[in-house]
Amino acid sequence: MARKQSPLRIIPLGGLDGIGKNMTAFEYENDMVLIDAGLMFPDDNQPGIDLVLPDYTYVLENEDKLRGIIITHGHEDHTGALPFLLQDLTNKVPIYSSKLTLGIIEGKLNEYHINNPKFREVKDGSHVNMGVFSIDFFSMTHSIPAALGIYMRTPAGSVMHTGDFKLDQTPIDGVTPNYQAIGRFASNGVDLLLSDSTNATNPGFTPSEAAVGPALRHIIKNAPGRVFVASFASHIHRLQQVCDASIAVGRKVVVTGRSMIQNIKVARELGYLKIDENDIIDAFEVTDIPDDKIVVLCTGSQGEPMSALSRMASGDHKSLTITASDTVIISATPVPGNEKSVQGVINALSKIGCAVYDKSTTLVHVSGHGCQEELKLMIAMVRPKSFMPVHGEAVHLRAHAQLALSMGIPEKNIFIADNGDSLEMTNGRVSWGAPVASGVVYVEGQSVVDSDPLVFRDRQKLSADGVVSCVVTISGKGADRKVSYVEITCRGTSFSGDVDLMAEADEYVREQINKAAAHEGTSIEALRKSTRNCTSNYLWNRTRTRPMIIPVVLEV
Repeated sequence: MARKQSPLRIIPLGGLDGIGKNMTAFEYENDMVLIDAGLMFPDDNQPGIDLVLPDYTYVLENEDKLRGIIITHGHEDHTGALPFLLQDLTNKVPIYSSKLTLGIIEGKLNEYHINNPKFREVKDGSHVNMGVFSIDFFSMTHSIPAALGIYMRTPAGSVMHTGDFKLDQTPIDGVTPNYQAIGRFASNGVDLLLSDSTNATNPGFTPSEAAVGPALRHIIKNAPGRVFVASFASHIHRLQQVCDASIAVGRKVVVTGRSMIQNIKVARELGYLKIDENDIIDAFEVTDIPDDKIVVLCTGSQGEPMSALSRMASGDHKSLTITASDTVIISATPVPGNEKSVQGVINALSKIGCAVYDKSTTLVHVSGHGCQEELKLMIAMVRPKSFMPVHGEAVHLRAHAQLALSMGIPEKNIFIADNGDSLEMTNGRVSWGAPVASGVVYVEGQSVVDSDPLVFRDRQKLSADGVVSCVVTISGKGADRKVSYVEITCRGTSFSGDVDLMAEADEYVREQINKAAAHEGTSIEALRKSTRNCTSNYLWNRTRTRPMIIPVVLEV
């Protein structure tokens, strides 16, 4: 009797609840491959947090199976969790990606003092075996060069993962998607397609990256003073177009912002960004060059408070300050959750009086992700038996699933998953499997912290209503116990300077705790609870605010 075939498990650990922290595990018996290890930036509901990572506990628990980590391209939402994952793994695991992506990753790992990682360079047409996984790589176009898609064959069936993509026919570096390879893999058979869903709600086609060049050149050519261009530091194609436009109109390029400097250095060294050494100058040299001969490439397209653009707008940058005669181009789309921060920077720039261009006014940005017609074309080329939308919020995943349904994929073969869900493939057929533990991990400074919602609730409370400490001293014994001292102090409250209110609060707390203390057997913990409650109730009745109350009860 033939042995029952083991299933291939497809386990998304991140990337299905927002734009970011992409990570998917593929497991067959004693072999596992991980595709991407990204991060997400926090939103307003996560005060004090710097980075959000997928919970990769399942990978650590099965580390002995891990044969390799594949990174599809060099954006942070696909690479940013790598330093933390590699620090937690006990063995060095090979990392497979393109030359540019590995160069970007190396710079990131150096910041975390991770030395000598096991890099394995792959490119369009590369083939790698990782345990039972037979993996082929093919070129895709995105907003960063050297983006790769993946075709994976296993004993249980085949999977194609598009990575992030759009079908750009005129990419800046001339490297189009490898349609021939996609067609060949489709002929071999694709049992499951995992496809980028970021723009699944947008009809039509995404314009080519080349469409941005003329608009950038027009603005740079006609600007009366300096031009500041804020973009993602990893958007090498966009940086190339800014450099080309600047040189064409006789301007030098200044680079500022730590990640921008690092990525441009790597891209130039590896041949992905072409600009002559004489055309790039240091930020401290700009005083020797006329303003109309300068273009500044900087970070800050997402309104980050410590980015170069934000610091220049507020006058805090060490070498550059934006003035009314300058022009600012924000060449990016706000990541969901960053809209308020970006608008804040635009308002600050508008107060200065400089000209500001963004995608809402001029074609200075196009997306790196395909819209509905490109997503449908991908499904038409691949002809998968089953389909799983990835990389997006719930609305994007559902919209992509509807596109797949309209393309003839049966509804029972379309899987809208959440992080931690799993699919199982046997003989090319896909079904739901048992879920695994999943969630998010928060990075605060250099520390990984628990995702305790109580912490965020307390921080939001502190930011909204402030904190009040109430110190009560109890003297005497038994029924003779009474309050001998009360002191209420406030931080971050609207009533801190109201002397009368504070005096009344002291008297109210003294009266209430005297009543509680008079009962024999009342514990210090009970008195502490009473102190918190009566202080909170009094302030709510008088101010309609609920600051955090810190009660301190001392018995002397």
